[in-house]
Amino acid sequence: MPPRKNLKPIVLSCAGEALTADEKSLFSDYPPAGLIVFRRNCVSKAQLADLIASFRDIVGWADAPVLIDQEGGSVARLTAPEWTEFPAAGEFAALAENDLERACDAAYKNALAMGAEMAEAGITVNCAPVMDVPAPECHDFLSGSRTYGKTPHQVTVMAEHVCRGLLAAGITPVMKHIPGHGRGTVDSHLELPRVAAGLEDLRRSDFAPFRVLAGSDLGHAVWAMGAHVVYEAMDAERPATVSEIVTEKIIRGEIGFTGVLIADDIGMKALSGTIAERALATLAAGNDLTLHCSGDFDEMRGILSALPDIVPLALERMLRAEQQRRDCHAGADVPERGILKG
Repeated sequence: MPPRKNLKPIVLSCAGEALTADEKSLFSDYPPAGLIVFRRNCVSKAQLADLIASFRDIVGWADAPVLIDQEGGSVARLTAPEWTEFPAAGEFAALAENDLERACDAAYKNALAMGAEMAEAGITVNCAPVMDVPAPECHDFLSGSRTYGKTPHQVTVMAEHVCRGLLAAGITPVMKHIPGHGRGTVDSHLELPRVAAGLEDLRRSDFAPFRVLAGSDLGHAVWAMGAHVVYEAMDAERPATVSEIVTEKIIRGEIGFTGVLIADDIGMKALSGTIAERALATLAAGNDLTLHCSGDFDEMRGILSALPDIVPLALERMLRAEQQRRDCHAGADVPERGILKG
């Protein structure tokens, strides 16, 4: 069942454990390109599988992406006792300081097991791994347990193994927060971070993990999530997610990422304007998709009525990533050992 022609370039959530009649009607009239689930939506394995199947039936696309934030540790939507509690990235980072190879093996196996639980419910996209390189000034909402190391090399190698583990389980990884959130001194959920570092420093550190993954054999298989951060060396006026300069010159250009690019949640306080204006601004900047996570029905209705249909290139990128996901899950091009060990 191919996607409908009037697909909207947004990933939305829903309010509860099942789609309401109003949500079903809205998603049928204005089919979003995907669904993202949170703890409020994940009560049991059977319930979650029913919710996901219902969404795909309503939007008329059997392969419609269903996303989740399942990093491990404190950022987990599938929780015990129904699901396994998986460790945070920081635990693998600590192991890597003494034995990088062992840490990479553990991260791969952890991602494979975590991905298997997601796939069982019908989830196909995980908003992980975090690939930010935390600077000393990085806010602790990110720098504590969510990152895979303190150097670009360690973050890159660890994240690559996580991506391969997820793909082997049939899950598309989302590398975040491109082009790098590691210098942010405030939490972008609450306010707008500004980064004053020069372009050469950003290239050497922040961009590096994303650039390496984008240029690898995983480049078309992964998605990327943009950061609500102002990088003064590139665009001193606008956050990356609403900046065409950052999107086209840096993410698509210098970093070389050609896969699905999705903006971080437009409900975060780092952005300004009405919720519909934010959605339109992220798309105008060159994101393939935008993201709205609250499940607020009135907001979703306002956004969907304002959005154009998805552009052909964005849909092409989504379909290409979906095929890569299927190929990788079938065992193609997903060795346990990666290409980035040197």
